[in-house]
Amino acid sequence: MNKKILDHYLEFSTYTYPGLYQASLENELPNDIREIGLLVRKSLIHRTTLAAGNTSTNKDLRFGDMNQVPWWRQSEDDIFPTAAAMLAELYHRNQRGFVLDRNPADKLILTCRATAVLMASILKSKGIPARCRAGHAAYFAEDISEGLSWDHWLNQYWSEQENRWITIDVDGSLSLGQEFDPYDVPEGKFDFPADAWLKIRAGQEKAERFANGDGTKGTVVVLWSLFYDFHSLMNNEIIYSHNPKADYGSPAKFEKLTKEELERIDSLAKRIQEPEENFDELKKIWENEKDLRLLTGGLL
Repeated sequence: MNKKILDHYLEFSTYTYPGLYQASLENELPNDIREIGLLVRKSLIHRTTLAAGNTSTNKDLRFGDMNQVPWWRQSEDDIFPTAAAMLAELYHRNQRGFVLDRNPADKLILTCRATAVLMASILKSKGIPARCRAGHAAYFAEDISEGLSWDHWLNQYWSEQENRWITIDVDGSLSLGQEFDPYDVPEGKFDFPADAWLKIRAGQEKAERFANGDGTKGTVVVLWSLFYDFHSLMNNEIIYSHNPKADYGSPAKFEKLTKEELERIDSLAKRIQEPEENFDELKKIWENEKDLRLLTGGLL
């Protein structure tokens, strides 16, 4: 693997930078990635798990007794968007930090993006090139019967020993509905958005199979994930409410995309399909195409 690319994924972003906790992550956490993943997963509760309570995949309380979580606790993704913020609050709620027996009331209520950001922060702290990836997954136990692929984030890390990027799903590791190793997700299990977009455009995939957590379905949600994935590949793991200034993903604009605009997205997707081979081109887009780099959302 090109050293320039590996160095890029060793760099901390604004979101993955662990702040004053870097030394603790490097020296106090185990080096085994499965052990790290379990500690991270046991520190967090997904908002859908909290909403479902002690039912579905949590009927055996694998994520903890939801009755112990304060009734007013809500999703905290907007409150703790960075690894440094998550880490500070984890230690604030329990000074022992990452422990398997963390009280449910002391866990953070965070979704897959936050899990991926936190995991990337730990791996980078340990000198392992890592990145977040956004896309869709259809392998969760509670979703398989619906046949839908829901928006999802996970990680990839570079294995020097195996000379390859290994895809891991820490957020989904305890709630899979299919038999495979979440610490080495097989090719084809996760729907990377570049592949999904191009297949939909070629008539090889049904757009309505892809869904977003807010209930929206279709090609537009794949486009949202494509933008998230592009930014993540560039070490800028933007929050859900941020979108590129081009705003192709707004419902009003999306329905009126021109042939040229669709082809521009096609071109970006083709490059993202092979991010290592097209790394220099992706960086050039990142550094020059303002409407894909600058964001809207909130006060932006």
